[in-house]
Amino acid sequence: MCSRAEPVRRTDRGFTLIEILVVITVIAILAAVVSPLVFRNVGDAKLSAAHSQLDIFGLALDQYRLDNDYYPSSAQGLAALVTPPTGDPAPHNWRGPYLKHAVPLDPWSHPYVYRAVGGGYDLLSLGRDGRDGGTGEDADISDGTPGMPAVAADTAAR
Repeated sequence: MCSRAEPVRRTDRGFTLIEILVVITVIAILAAVVSPLVFRNVGDAKLSAAHSQLDIFGLALDQYRLDNDYYPSSAQGLAALVTPPTGDPAPHNWRGPYLKHAVPLDPWSHPYVYRAVGGGYDLLSLGRDGRDGGTGEDADISDGTPGMPAVAADTAAR
């Protein structure tokens, strides 16, 4: 009797080295293309968050001014929106807190800068680098026209 050779079945299935290298290469190319887009959007989101927080502070400062006839002094700072300030000028009709929570840091973990100027104020974030000036994400972000009362700055912007 003739015996027929039966085909050998391979039971060890897997990926070849070439297949694995091709997949890794495709993933690396996709990451190289997508990463810059994602990180640019993170920077844009931080800028938007800073602008939103400055707007909220501006509204709270305007309410403070309506109640007390003036903005907090530079020494009293933004903390005057959360707790009754001490020092000159003493608020005669403080009805706060004007913010629900403590004054947060800017999106880059730096404190916001508040300066009382004449009858108005300057309010800004120093950007990613935390220093005056700069360009791009390092640029200072302001709430409006420096030194003008917020109402006048809103009118000038229209």
